[in-house]
Amino acid sequence: MKMARHPLIPSLLAAAVLAACGGSSESNTNTAPGFLGAVRATNYDGASDDLLTAGLGASGLAAPAPPAYANALAPTAAELRRAAIHTNYRAMLDMTAAGGYGTFYGPNVDAEGKVTAGEGKVAGTEYLAFADDGSGRKNVTLMVQLPASFDPKKPCIITATASGSRGVYGGISTGEWGLKRGCAVAYSDKGTGGAPHDLQNDTVPLIDGTRSSAAAAGKSAAFNAGLSATELAAFNAATPNRFAFKHAHSGQNAERDWGRTTLQAVEFAFWAINERYGEVQGGERLKTFTPKNTITIASSISNGGGAAIAAAEQDADGWISGVAVSEPAIEMPANPGVRVERGGAVVATTAKPLVDFTTVANLYQACAALAPSIASTPYAAGFAAGFASTALPIAPNRCASLAARGLLSASTTPTQAEEALQKLRDYGWEPESNDLHASLAAFEVAPAVAVTFANSLSSASVRDNLCGFSYAATTAAGAVTPLASAALAGMFATGNGVPPTSGVQLVNNLGKFGPARDFLSASPAGAFDWNLDGAVCLRNLVTGTDAAAKKLQAGLDETRRNGNLHGKPTLIVHGRADALLPVNHTSRPYAALNRKVEGTASRLSYIEVANAQHFDSFIGLPAVLPGYDSRYVPLHIYLNRALDAMYAHLSSGAALPASQVVRTLPRGGTPGSAPALGTGNLPAIATVPAAADAIVLTPGAISVPE
Repeated sequence: MKMARHPLIPSLLAAAVLAACGGSSESNTNTAPGFLGAVRATNYDGASDDLLTAGLGASGLAAPAPPAYANALAPTAAELRRAAIHTNYRAMLDMTAAGGYGTFYGPNVDAEGKVTAGEGKVAGTEYLAFADDGSGRKNVTLMVQLPASFDPKKPCIITATASGSRGVYGGISTGEWGLKRGCAVAYSDKGTGGAPHDLQNDTVPLIDGTRSSAAAAGKSAAFNAGLSATELAAFNAATPNRFAFKHAHSGQNAERDWGRTTLQAVEFAFWAINERYGEVQGGERLKTFTPKNTITIASSISNGGGAAIAAAEQDADGWISGVAVSEPAIEMPANPGVRVERGGAVVATTAKPLVDFTTVANLYQACAALAPSIASTPYAAGFAAGFASTALPIAPNRCASLAARGLLSASTTPTQAEEALQKLRDYGWEPESNDLHASLAAFEVAPAVAVTFANSLSSASVRDNLCGFSYAATTAAGAVTPLASAALAGMFATGNGVPPTSGVQLVNNLGKFGPARDFLSASPAGAFDWNLDGAVCLRNLVTGTDAAAKKLQAGLDETRRNGNLHGKPTLIVHGRADALLPVNHTSRPYAALNRKVEGTASRLSYIEVANAQHFDSFIGLPAVLPGYDSRYVPLHIYLNRALDAMYAHLSSGAALPASQVVRTLPRGGTPGSAPALGTGNLPAIATVPAAADAIVLTPGAISVPE
C-alpha cells in the first residue's frame, strides 16, 4: 500500500538535517520567550492522572460532582486542578447520554469519531507559566499540554483560549480535539479567571489555584486588585466583604490583548515541543519545530473564539496556519460598512460590539421574558413564578419603570413585555432567539456580562464601583454577608469569573435601603425594578458623552477587529439562535467585513447551524430547562467537524466547505425527555452546499438564506 506523504515532512526533515550538519546559528537555540516567567512542568501517566480528565476519565466527568477535597478549606493544587477540569468541561457541553455525550463526543470517542470502551485518559506533560512584563500586574496564565502521543513527524498545535471569563482550563473541551489528534494544546486565560482577590481578608489566588495572603504572594499572585494599604483599608471600611475579579478589575482592559496572549500561548507551545523533541546540538535543544513545518490551528469558543480571530489578525510572524472557531465574540469596527441580509431582507441593526448589545439586553430582557408570545419557551413559566409573583414582582416592575422613563410606550405588563421583545428583535436578535430570553434573564446573564465588560473596557479599579456595582456574597434577603470560606477556597475550580458565580453575587451599592443583591435592591425612588438605574447607567457608558462614557468608548476602540485574516483559511461556526452573541452582531458581519478587506484573497467560510444556540450545557439540564433538549442540537459537534475539516485541509489539501446553513433536525418529543440525539439530527457540513443552503459572501455583504 502506498503511504500518503505529509506535506510538512520535507521541511521538518530539512531542519533536522541542517541541525545535524551544524548549519544552525545561535539564534536557533530553543530559548524560552522573554515574556515567560518560571515554567512548571508536570508529567501525567494517563492512568492515575491525565491531561484531559485529571484522572477522572469519561465516566468521572459525567458524574455531577468531582471527588471531594480532603480539606475543603485548603484544597491542594492537584485537587483544584481536577475540580477545575471537571467544572469547565461540563460547563461547555451537554453531558447527558441522550444529548450525545459518550456517543458523538467525549473522552471515550476517538479522533475519528469511533466510540471506544476506554475512559479516554491522555498521558503527557503539562507546562504552566505566567506571561508578564515584570510588574506582576498582568500575569496572564499560559498552559501547554503536550500529549505523549505527539508525533514529531506530524507536528500540530491547537489553541484553546479560555471561554467566557474563565481560568486557563476554560478551553479544555476545545483542547480535547487536539489531545486526541496528538497535537500540543496552547491555552491562555487571556487575563481573566475564576478566583478573586478577597479584599476584606486581602488574600489572592496563585497560578495553581491555591490561595495566599497578598503580601506573601507578591508578584506571584494570579490577580491582585492593586490597591495600596491605605486604599484597601478605606475601601473595606466603606464596602466590606467585597471581591475583585480579574476580568472586571485588573485595570488592564484585558480584551485588548486577547489576540496577543493567544499568540504568546502558541509561542510557548513551540518552545515546549522543541524542549522535548528538538534536535540537540552542543548540548542544547534547537528550534527544530517552527511555523514552517508545524500545523497550528487557532480555535476555541465564545470569547476564546474571539481571541483566536484576534490572534489571526495580529499574526505578523506567521505562527498560525488556520482558524476554526465556534460562536466567537467579535468586536466589529465602529463603521464597518457592511450589509447583512437574511432571506433577501436587509437586517437593519448589525455589527454592534458586545458591550453595546448586551447593555440593550440588560435593559429589556427581564421585561421581554414576560411576553405572552414566548410563554411556552424554556423556563418562561419558572421565570414568571420567580420574578413576576406577588411576593417578588420585579420583572413587571422593570416593564413599568421602562415605560415611566419613556423607554417603552405600552401601558400594560403583557403589552410592555411584547414591546420589549420587539426592541430586542429590532436591535439585531433573530426571531429564533426569542425562545432563550426567559432563561437568560433568570440566570442574570446580561447584567453579569454588562458589568464585567463595562469595568474591563473602562480599565476601572474595584474602588470605582462603576455604576454602583460591586461583588459580594448575600443573604437570601439580598443583604451583603461574608462568603463561606470553603466557597472561596475552591473558587479557582468552580468560578466562571463573571459573577453571579460560586456564591458571589452582583450587588447594587446604591440601593435605597442599603447595598443589596442587584435584582433585590430598591431604586433611589424605592422601586424594586431589578435595578433599572444601574442598567441605564451601564447603557449610558456606551452611548453617552461624559468622561466615564468616553473612557469606556476609548477602551472599546482598542478591542475592535479589522477583518484582515491575511489569507488564512478560516472556518467560523455559529448557532443561528444564539441570544448571548447574536449572529447579526458577530459572525455574519465579520464574514462580510473579511470579504470586503481581503477580497478574492479571503479564505473564510461561515457555517451557520440551525437549531443551535450558545450554551450546550443548558441542553443537558432537562429537569431545570425542559425544552432546550427538544429544540437544540449541540454546537460543539460542529466545532469538532470544522476542526476536522481544517486539519484535513492543512495536512492533505482537502477542500474546505463553502459558507452555508446547516439545517439540523431538533430531537423533538416531550420537553425534558426528548429522544436521544441521532445521526439524522446532525447533517454533515457539505463541501458544496445545496443552492438553498448556500451563504453568499461578496465584498462588504453577506446573504444568508432562510
